[in-house]
Amino acid sequence: GVPLRALGDATSPAPAGLGLATLRDGAAEVTVTVEDAELCPRYAAAVADVTVGPSPAWMQARLLAAGVRPISNVVDITNYVLLELGHPMHAFDLGTLAGAAIRVRRARAGETLATLDGQSRTLTHDMLVIADADRAVAVAGVMGGADTEVTAATTTIVFESAYFNPNSVRRTSKKLGLKTEASTRFERGADPNQAAMAMARACALLEVIGAGTPRGTIMDAYVAPIADRHLALRRDRITGVIGTAIPDADVERILDGLGFGLTGTRDGWSVVVPTRRVDALREVDLIEEIARHYGFDRLVGTFPELPAAAAAPDPRILQTRGLRQLFTGAGFSEAVTFGFIDAAAAAPFASDGDLVPIANPLSETFGVLRPSVVPGLIGAVAYNRRRERRDIRLFEIGNRFLLSTGERRAAACVWTGAATGDHWSGGAREVDFFDMKGMALRLCDALRVTDADQQVEVVPHREPWLVHGRSAAVMQHGTRLGVFGQLVPAIADARGIPPGDAVYVLEFDLDLVDAAALAAPVSVAPLPKYPSVTRDVSVLVDETLPAGQVRQTIHTAGPESLVQVREFDRYQGKGVPDGKVSLSLRLTFRSADRTLRDAEVQAAMTAILDALGREHGAIQR
Repeated sequence: GVPLRALGDATSPAPAGLGLATLRDGAAEVTVTVEDAELCPRYAAAVADVTVGPSPAWMQARLLAAGVRPISNVVDITNYVLLELGHPMHAFDLGTLAGAAIRVRRARAGETLATLDGQSRTLTHDMLVIADADRAVAVAGVMGGADTEVTAATTTIVFESAYFNPNSVRRTSKKLGLKTEASTRFERGADPNQAAMAMARACALLEVIGAGTPRGTIMDAYVAPIADRHLALRRDRITGVIGTAIPDADVERILDGLGFGLTGTRDGWSVVVPTRRVDALREVDLIEEIARHYGFDRLVGTFPELPAAAAAPDPRILQTRGLRQLFTGAGFSEAVTFGFIDAAAAAPFASDGDLVPIANPLSETFGVLRPSVVPGLIGAVAYNRRRERRDIRLFEIGNRFLLSTGERRAAACVWTGAATGDHWSGGAREVDFFDMKGMALRLCDALRVTDADQQVEVVPHREPWLVHGRSAAVMQHGTRLGVFGQLVPAIADARGIPPGDAVYVLEFDLDLVDAAALAAPVSVAPLPKYPSVTRDVSVLVDETLPAGQVRQTIHTAGPESLVQVREFDRYQGKGVPDGKVSLSLRLTFRSADRTLRDAEVQAAMTAILDALGREHGAIQR
């Protein structure tokens, strides 16, 4: 039963230009200046003579019931109004304000402020502060300063009731790591037209509880008026979204009862949204209010009408789905790791200065955006190894971030432990480089970057996080689609993976894969009608010669009837000179329109051997 009594003209317009308002009472004078109308469209202030002491028992009881600790009558009034009207307020000790002035401005770079929680905070220029003639005295919308705190010695106060830009308050609160009841309210959007009402209520409560007497009038610097929003609400749209025709009388009853203004139009209504309804931004928000108050239990379940065919799904969705099937079919389990990782874990995967730092990290563990999907998978391997899990295969499809390239999609997998399961015919074999190479080529086939005419190359490649000599890149026409190989043991050790565990990793850049993927549709061919002819050949070549170059030479020298080249043996030892290796290959020939003759196959083999000798110095064994 505490009355609400307005004092003075709470809606007086502000002068042109800066928001200037002066409260005068004899020798006392306070000047309020709003220097940034974008971040503070409205600022109301009032001066009062007070006697600071405990608030009445009824007010303390209500505050305690709401979970707020009573402090003093003046501070309790600001908290009481916050709970009652939902609008944050603050009180300054007028005697501590230099120049009896209040300036709403941006902070100076490097400016510091000791806040009410006892901490000294360094401010940046994008933060809005409340200042006196000399210094900042409060972080606007977040917390007041310790120097102007209302104490038992305070005799004159300045009440503040303002509206601050929600984005500005949210950004400032995050940067300072300071979350308060006021910042929470402003972040979510306060009512700019309630600032004067909250001020009038606070001034009235001062007199009601005998805490003080307001001076003069409430001065309201409304430098950037915020108008009510107008939305069009269509009758057919309500029926289309809800699935049930709502009578016009019910629509008008519901919205009028919620404080919306309605004017009838040809196909519905023109709705005026009050400024306190910061959540009602679109027509569908109004429809949600109608459905909620009409009663969800009264809505009839119906299938929505589809006037047009559904849009085709994003190709990336289909690609991700296909990759999941491929990895899981190969025995991998999907992992979902954080996009924020520790800078030390990210360092090996990016050059100096290319990491993307987080401006307000939750902790050092989440200091940067991941430059690769691999670090998260390594952490998952370490987690599993600590729980005595030995054979681990994990994959992840996600985004990675670098300053040089921005955000890019990637697919990665990690493999450690056994390459095959236990079997009665022999023991399990540890995963090696060629297992991961097979996985890379399998990915290329699935991603459609290879076909009978277009092949990728697997070439030696160096990465600081891969073991030299056990790493390679997948190339297509000079573009590196991905890399794979054994993780450097030092990195594995640093992440807590037991020494001796060989960890193999792979990562593909899916954006580059999309650009390299074949544009032609997938083609099919009938099963061959004519038999194939196979020839085996063993050649001595340099041990450093990649097998891929041998295959490429064979394909170039061979006829169109050469359909497959496959290595089936590699030998070094007795009978093979030092620095050489015996490579055995199986060549398959087949014609689509006839049976090949032995003479044709022999001629092809002669041409191929000549090319191998000419290009690589190969000697047939």
